[in-house]
Amino acid sequence: MSQNQPPVNGAPEPQDPGQATQPPAPQAPQYSAPQQPQYPAQQQYPAPQQQQYAQQQYAQPQQPYVAAQPAYAPAPPTNTLAIIALVGAFFISLVGVICGHIALKQIARSGEGGRGLALAGLIIGYVGIAVWVIIIVFYVFIIGVAISANSY
Repeated sequence: MSQNQPPVNGAPEPQDPGQATQPPAPQAPQYSAPQQPQYPAQQQYPAPQQQQYAQQQYAQPQQPYVAAQPAYAPAPPTNTLAIIALVGAFFISLVGVICGHIALKQIARSGEGGRGLALAGLIIGYVGIAVWVIIIVFYVFIIGVAISANSY
């Protein structure tokens, strides 16, 4: 084809047979400004009509409301001497034994709590006294053996 003839199918012919044609650059689409959506007009509803009802008379309750009671009774207070017996038995065993016996007597008479504490104080106190007795007997025995060994 020659240069004077119009292109076939709207595409330009390459001028050099070795050179390929480049596609035309894409054009940016033209957008218009966004349109506001059109909503249908809101329908006006009539005001609700209030119906007149007769007031019903309710009977008074037969029994007054009583507050619910707890499911269990509160625990009785713990005897103070029972606590002293348990704590004292670790430091001075005789305090645990004496306070433990007094606490058990008070608990039996008044119904207070802490019987287990008093018994634990008694047991630990008696075990402590037994350990001290064994230690003293052991030292007396060792001292007696040492004296008899040096007496020749």
